[in-house]
Amino acid sequence: MQAQYNKIQQFLNMEEEISFKDFQAFYKEVVDELSTIHQGMDEETLWKALFVVENIISNADGRAEETKGAESKKYSKMSQRLQLYAKNFGIRLGEAGYTEEDINERFKQMFAEGEETIAAK
Repeated sequence: MQAQYNKIQQFLNMEEEISFKDFQAFYKEVVDELSTIHQGMDEETLWKALFVVENIISNADGRAEETKGAESKKYSKMSQRLQLYAKNFGIRLGEAGYTEEDINERFKQMFAEGEETIAAK
Protein backbone atom coordinates (compact mmCIF):
# COMPACT_ATOMS: atom_id res chain seq x y z
CA MET A 1 0.00 0.00 0.00
CA GLN A 2 3.01 2.28 0.42
CA ALA A 3 3.47 2.51 -3.37
CA GLN A 4 -0.16 3.55 -3.84
CA TYR A 5 0.12 6.04 -0.98
CA ASN A 6 3.18 7.61 -2.63
CA LYS A 7 1.35 7.80 -5.98
CA ILE A 8 -1.77 9.42 -4.54
CA GLN A 9 0.43 12.02 -2.83
CA GLN A 10 2.06 12.75 -6.18
CA PHE A 11 -1.30 12.96 -7.95
CA LEU A 12 -2.75 15.28 -5.30
CA ASN A 13 0.11 17.71 -5.76
CA MET A 14 0.11 17.82 -9.56
CA GLU A 15 -1.00 20.94 -11.39
CA GLU A 16 -3.02 19.04 -14.00
CA GLU A 17 -5.40 16.11 -13.69
CA ILE A 18 -4.42 12.65 -14.79
CA SER A 19 -6.33 11.14 -17.71
CA PHE A 20 -9.28 8.80 -17.32
CA LYS A 21 -7.09 5.93 -18.51
CA ASP A 22 -4.44 6.66 -15.85
CA PHE A 23 -7.10 7.19 -13.16
CA GLN A 24 -8.73 3.87 -14.00
CA ALA A 25 -5.36 2.07 -14.03
CA PHE A 26 -4.52 3.47 -10.59
CA TYR A 27 -7.96 2.51 -9.29
CA LYS A 28 -7.46 -1.06 -10.51
CA GLU A 29 -3.99 -1.17 -8.94
CA VAL A 30 -5.44 -0.07 -5.59
CA VAL A 31 -8.31 -2.56 -5.74
CA ASP A 32 -5.92 -5.39 -6.60
CA GLU A 33 -3.65 -4.45 -3.69
CA LEU A 34 -6.56 -4.13 -1.26
CA SER A 35 -8.04 -7.47 -2.26
CA THR A 36 -4.70 -9.05 -1.41
CA ILE A 37 -3.93 -7.29 1.90
CA HIS A 38 -7.15 -5.81 3.35
CA GLN A 39 -7.59 -8.39 6.13
CA GLY A 40 -4.01 -8.43 7.39
CA MET A 41 -3.16 -4.73 7.46
CA ASP A 42 -1.34 -3.21 10.39
CA GLU A 43 -2.56 0.15 11.71
CA GLU A 44 -0.15 2.28 9.63
CA THR A 45 -1.16 0.48 6.42
CA LEU A 46 -4.81 0.87 7.36
CA TRP A 47 -4.37 4.65 7.66
CA LYS A 48 -2.65 4.84 4.28
CA ALA A 49 -5.28 2.62 2.65
CA LEU A 50 -8.10 4.79 4.00
CA PHE A 51 -6.34 7.95 2.80
CA VAL A 52 -5.85 6.51 -0.70
CA VAL A 53 -9.40 5.17 -0.94
CA GLU A 54 -11.02 8.37 0.35
CA ASN A 55 -9.06 10.47 -2.14
CA ILE A 56 -9.98 8.23 -5.06
CA ILE A 57 -13.64 8.37 -3.99
CA SER A 58 -13.55 12.15 -3.75
CA ASN A 59 -11.87 12.56 -7.13
CA ALA A 60 -14.10 9.97 -8.81
CA ASP A 61 -17.23 11.72 -7.48
CA GLY A 62 -15.99 15.08 -8.75
CA ARG A 63 -15.10 13.67 -12.14
CA ALA A 64 -18.45 11.85 -12.41
CA GLU A 65 -20.18 15.21 -12.08
CA GLU A 66 -17.87 16.93 -14.57
CA THR A 67 -18.06 14.30 -17.32
CA LYS A 68 -20.91 12.79 -19.28
CA GLY A 69 -21.94 9.37 -20.56
CA ALA A 70 -20.01 6.16 -20.04
CA GLU A 71 -17.01 7.82 -18.39
CA SER A 72 -19.23 9.45 -15.79
CA LYS A 73 -20.85 6.11 -15.00
CA LYS A 74 -17.44 4.45 -14.67
CA TYR A 75 -16.26 7.10 -12.21
CA SER A 76 -19.44 6.58 -10.18
CA LYS A 77 -18.92 2.81 -10.08
CA MET A 78 -15.30 3.24 -8.94
CA SER A 79 -16.48 5.48 -6.11
CA GLN A 80 -19.26 3.09 -5.07
CA ARG A 81 -16.96 0.08 -4.98
CA LEU A 82 -14.35 1.84 -2.88
CA GLN A 83 -16.91 3.14 -0.40
CA LEU A 84 -17.22 -0.38 1.01
CA TYR A 85 -13.49 -0.44 1.74
CA ALA A 86 -13.61 3.06 3.22
CA LYS A 87 -16.47 2.11 5.52
CA ASN A 88 -14.67 -1.05 6.62
CA PHE A 89 -11.42 0.82 7.29
CA GLY A 90 -13.26 3.55 9.21
CA ILE A 91 -14.95 0.93 11.39
CA ARG A 92 -11.64 -0.78 12.06
CA LEU A 93 -10.02 2.51 13.09
CA GLY A 94 -13.04 3.24 15.30
CA GLU A 95 -12.61 -0.13 16.96
CA ALA A 96 -8.98 0.80 17.55
CA GLY A 97 -10.21 3.84 19.50
CA TYR A 98 -10.01 6.60 16.88
CA THR A 99 -12.77 9.17 16.48
CA GLU A 100 -13.84 10.93 13.30
CA GLU A 101 -11.96 13.97 14.59
CA ASP A 102 -8.80 11.83 14.94
CA ILE A 103 -9.22 10.64 11.36
CA ASN A 104 -9.67 14.19 10.05
CA GLU A 105 -6.58 15.36 11.96
CA ARG A 106 -4.50 12.47 10.66
CA PHE A 107 -5.62 13.20 7.09
CA LYS A 108 -4.52 16.84 7.49
CA GLN A 109 -1.09 15.56 8.52
CA MET A 110 -0.99 13.18 5.56
CA PHE A 111 -1.90 15.97 3.11
CA ALA A 112 0.83 18.15 4.62
CA GLU A 113 3.30 15.28 4.38
CA GLY A 114 2.59 14.98 0.66
CA GLU A 115 3.03 18.70 0.10
CA GLU A 116 6.35 18.68 1.97
CA THR A 117 7.61 15.68 0.01
CA ILE A 118 6.74 17.26 -3.32
CA ALA A 119 8.24 20.62 -2.28
CA ALA A 120 11.50 18.92 -1.28
CA LYS A 121 11.94 17.44 -4.77
